[in-house]
Amino acid sequence: MAKTMELILRKDVEQLGRRGQVVQVKAGYGRNYLLPHKLAMPVTEGNRKVVEQEKAAAIKRDAHEQSEAQQLAAMLAQTTLTVARKAGENGVLFGSVTSIDIAEELHKKGFEIDRRKIHLDEPIKQLGEFQVPVRLHKEVTVSVPIQVVPEES
Repeated sequence: MAKTMELILRKDVEQLGRRGQVVQVKAGYGRNYLLPHKLAMPVTEGNRKVVEQEKAAAIKRDAHEQSEAQQLAAMLAQTTLTVARKAGENGVLFGSVTSIDIAEELHKKGFEIDRRKIHLDEPIKQLGEFQVPVRLHKEVTVSVPIQVVPEES
């Protein structure tokens, strides 16, 4: 019979539980992965209080980050990016516009957005106007208008 242990999660662990939840896991998983990576801690009354304090601090921090993200989203929604690329006769680009290019254009406009937050399903390979979703926070996503225009030769 496999031994199990009870742990309190300090962070959300995919396919296991959310922060502050008490979970039953196999002893090896808890001892070799969850505890060393500080994802969980043993169930004691003191640890329960620590997790509740961490939870409260995280909720405050999350609310602050969300309000900042909403302010940034309002500014981004009013910004239109223009990207110039070499294109063929039918409006097909030689190359493509990727999330890295969009992050650089945002940087030129004064926005520091990580390229991993820019959600392009696939690189843009046509001339035209596109709405590119930028996920600033888990609950705040904004569509940034992007115009891809032919490069002047």
